[in-house]
Amino acid sequence: MLSAKTTRRIILWATGAASLTALAVGGMFALDRAFPPPLPEKLTVSTEVLDRDGQLLRAYATPSGHWRLSVGLDQVDPQLVKMLVAYEDKRFWDHDGVDMLALGRAAQQFVTNGRIVSGGSTLSMQLARLIEPRTERSFTSKLRQLARAVQIERRLSKQDILERYLTLAPYGGNLEGARAASLAYFGKEPKRLTVSEAALLVALPQLPERRRPDRNPANAQAARDRVLGRMVTAGLLNETEAARAALDDVASIRLALPTLAPHASDTALRSQPGLVSHQLTLRKSVQKGLEAVAREAATRLGPRISVAMVLADAMTGEILGEVGSASYLDASRSGWIDMTRTVRSPGSTLKPFIYGLAFEQGLVAQETMIEDRPADFGGYRPKNFDMSYQGDVSVRQALQLSLNVPAIRLLDAVGPQRLTARFRQGGVVPQLPANEVPGLAIGLGGVGVTLRDLVQLYTGLANGGRAKALRDGAEPATPAPLANGTILEEQATWQIADILSGVKPPEGAAKRAIAYKTGTSYGYRDAWSIGYDGRYVLGVWAGRPDAGAVPGLSGYVSAAPILFEAFARSGLPSMPLPRPPAGSLRTARADLPVTLERFSTASELPTVAAAITEPAPQIVFPPDGARVELGASSAAASPLVLKLQGGRAPFRWLANGKPLNALARRREATWQPDGTGFSTLTVIDAAGRAASVRVFVE
Repeated sequence: MLSAKTTRRIILWATGAASLTALAVGGMFALDRAFPPPLPEKLTVSTEVLDRDGQLLRAYATPSGHWRLSVGLDQVDPQLVKMLVAYEDKRFWDHDGVDMLALGRAAQQFVTNGRIVSGGSTLSMQLARLIEPRTERSFTSKLRQLARAVQIERRLSKQDILERYLTLAPYGGNLEGARAASLAYFGKEPKRLTVSEAALLVALPQLPERRRPDRNPANAQAARDRVLGRMVTAGLLNETEAARAALDDVASIRLALPTLAPHASDTALRSQPGLVSHQLTLRKSVQKGLEAVAREAATRLGPRISVAMVLADAMTGEILGEVGSASYLDASRSGWIDMTRTVRSPGSTLKPFIYGLAFEQGLVAQETMIEDRPADFGGYRPKNFDMSYQGDVSVRQALQLSLNVPAIRLLDAVGPQRLTARFRQGGVVPQLPANEVPGLAIGLGGVGVTLRDLVQLYTGLANGGRAKALRDGAEPATPAPLANGTILEEQATWQIADILSGVKPPEGAAKRAIAYKTGTSYGYRDAWSIGYDGRYVLGVWAGRPDAGAVPGLSGYVSAAPILFEAFARSGLPSMPLPRPPAGSLRTARADLPVTLERFSTASELPTVAAAITEPAPQIVFPPDGARVELGASSAAASPLVLKLQGGRAPFRWLANGKPLNALARRREATWQPDGTGFSTLTVIDAAGRAASVRVFVE
């Protein structure tokens, strides 16, 4: 039994030891708070631009000039993580930053061999060295690293430590992190790596410059093989797997990181400069195909010529691929200029909308004859592109051949103001010279639009008449839906698609069922081609960014082949053009009513016009915009009585472009609708004057 004196001594010693321990612990916590490790909440990483599926389109180097891509454990192959832990820190999941067993083994080997045989650094210690690089190798710096590792373990989870290591580890040159290394050496994300690739990524960070596979492939291969051997010892690989992996060649070149969609990427960074990751609506495979086509086409077309393209989903307005120039870094082609947003003359690409309005108003049918002869429209004398004339042609032929005079005849009838009003409904405001009102010249390119404007308008042709606001995700906010969006009625858009789908493809073009139109601006400055199927719209521009003339440049010869090739190499499926809506048809010339056999205006028939004393026809019932309840969804639907005032008999009534019955001399008629929804009713009198109303049948 201990004496009282001895007991007191033990108590005093224990109390002192406890006090010293408490002071030491308290001191450690105080030092920890006073000298925290430099662990920012977020690492400085490269800004990334991603496609709609999260694939990397483009990355920007950090301010220090490094390629350092953020990485999460879910972004790397689990095999890489297992091999890294087994090779660098096999007790990583169990220690608190310092592996005393590994340190003891390293010290014993140093004493026995007089040199370092194996290190005792943990991944936490290596992360400490990465976030606070040491300038010298000394005992003091090692102690500091040990302390930092403990501090790091108190602040970060094991998963966070691994992610930061995989983001900061050096891989040679200015490459940092497993993602940047995988993309540079293997050309792919580290999500799915081969055994050989994973082993190389484990080996490189210890001596990144000496083992760089692009400069020292022999060293890289030897280091990789050592990792493979260690994995066999650790039981992660069997000898057969390791031997098979050792047969793979190491990457001998360093690849450039993705640089797709440079113009859209730059726009995204300017609009939202604080974001580290930007996601666009583009699809990487589509973008790669379009950029390759643009580069090759510009080379064929000649020096100083560039190519731009926009491919959009007509149903949503989302841009799936956009090329601002043939080559972003080609100064000879002014590659830094985004030609998808540059205002240029659209040539003949607006003609389909003129014809669409004429169909909508019942002025013409596809087989209506129209004159292609020299004409004077109040001093404006349009000429055809080839300076020749075809005489009498059908409306279908006039649009397919892109004849200028027939287009201006129709624009004169429908009105330039009405055409530009429809463009505004489609979200596009054409640019005119200051203080000028829309005139007939806009039908032949006398107005300024961008390639994106054109594609947006053509989404209406591919989408039943309703245009969609384009967006690529680079905008600071999602554009609001168009208030109206209707540029043409559905029946008219089908007539246009039916005509344009019959245009002959360029010689040697890949077969694809599309409706397309070409255009060439005045002076051979811009070549256009824009086409669509049942889902996608693709617009192509070719020319010089400085607006210089290019002799021989034309839409059909220069831009149309690019259109078909780009559609083919986009990888998108070909979607069938829409079926004709109810009431739409292509009437044979022999079956046309008299008033639609030939297009003419009152100014072209002075004798007839002088004899006309009656006012122009006007539909008085139903009124324009009316909703009419006829029970059209039932079998016992009632007919609608049509009434008009004015006009000269006989009259021809049309419903959605389809003639009703025969010519009538009475000012009343009946119409039996074939379904519910919007319909356009038109009456044409003997003098060719027309009136239309749009009603909703219920």
